[in-house]
Amino acid sequence: MSFEKKNLEKTGNLDNLDLDKKIVSEIQGPEKITPEVLKTFDYEYPGREIELDISTEEFTCVCPWSGLPDFAKLTIKYVPNKKCIELKSLKYYLLSYRQVGMVHEHVVNRILEDLVTCCDPIRMSVVGEFNMRGGIRTVVKANYEKTQKG
Repeated sequence: MSFEKKNLEKTGNLDNLDLDKKIVSEIQGPEKITPEVLKTFDYEYPGREIELDISTEEFTCVCPWSGLPDFAKLTIKYVPNKKCIELKSLKYYLLSYRQVGMVHEHVVNRILEDLVTCCDPIRMSVVGEFNMRGGIRTVVKANYEKTQKG
């Protein structure tokens, strides 16, 4: 018998153990992330550098160990090359993380990789400011810069 179950039996509260098992069993893997929903539109001013700054405070994924939700402010900044990301499709893409169990560092890198693949920007950064858990606040930043060919 596990330490947790023995401890819970002493307190008479076995319900939490069953709830923990249910939450952890509902964690989905990264294969549930849907980059294929991302859409782009033509940037009509190629050669004119602009920076887009997109943010949401509604991003969620789950802790891969506990299954508890991780909330974050997500900020995406990029300089488009020839394509811009359509925002409704970005929202649906970000929603696909809702039940996915990933550590913060992997979440931010995966988002950056998928968005770079989608729109081939000149530069892009993704910042995840994850809410405090256990007294620790996590901010993860990932950057991309297109290399010149030649």
